[in-house]
Amino acid sequence: MSDHDNSIVFTFDNGTHVATLTLNRPDKLNSFTRSMHEELSKALDQVESSDARALVITGAGRAFCAGQDLADLDFTPGAMTDLGALIDGYFNPLVRRLQALPIAVIAAVNGTAAGAGANLAMACDFIVAARSASFIQAFVKIGLVPDSGGTWLLPRRVGEARALGLALTGDKLGAEQAQQWGLAWKVVDDQDLQAAAMQLAAQLAQQPANAIATIKRAIRASANNTFDQQLDLERDAQRELGESHDYAEGVAAFKEKRAPRFKGL
Repeated sequence: MSDHDNSIVFTFDNGTHVATLTLNRPDKLNSFTRSMHEELSKALDQVESSDARALVITGAGRAFCAGQDLADLDFTPGAMTDLGALIDGYFNPLVRRLQALPIAVIAAVNGTAAGAGANLAMACDFIVAARSASFIQAFVKIGLVPDSGGTWLLPRRVGEARALGLALTGDKLGAEQAQQWGLAWKVVDDQDLQAAAMQLAAQLAQQPANAIATIKRAIRASANNTFDQQLDLERDAQRELGESHDYAEGVAAFKEKRAPRFKGL
């Protein structure tokens, strides 16, 4: 099934249970407008209402996403623009929603990921990057601070020193360096990107859904928990999952030396 609505393309494969969202403004390097945000929100509604077990986000054409389309801001020289309202209304809800999704989310970065586009990719669980891809914290070049979670996500992926370096210079980070620094999960040849992202998504879609959702919540919670709080969280999660169908099936499959048949129960 597919739904093409201007700047976002949503597809869902019933066989693999993998959904794909493609940012589709290739002539504008898939930069964000308010209407694109609204379409993206509706597409995520479709993801949540489908039987999707993994999501791939990518861009059409030669870029992943160049961040905010400045032409959409009605910018007037000398006038003040309330960027906080734009972030509150669109970017923050988007990255919060991506982080909260209970399924695995993969960014297939096919070219430039700049500004909020770079941080959109980092809000996903995995970044699979084409060899020609690049990541740019472009905000400082126009007198701004990284938004869309950038100041939180970037140091947790690459460390404070590298995060400061990228944010203060606005320098381009190539895909292979991004992988070495821990920003990207995998780098593949450009022509292999979609196949690699879909293969990873299909693999993740076969994992026990409750475990995927719980692992995501637990690792995200660790950023603000003490060690003791995290130990308690792990105990409670293990108690709950230990009573699930999928745990019993996983153990049975291991003992019987066969592939497990997880049901998300």
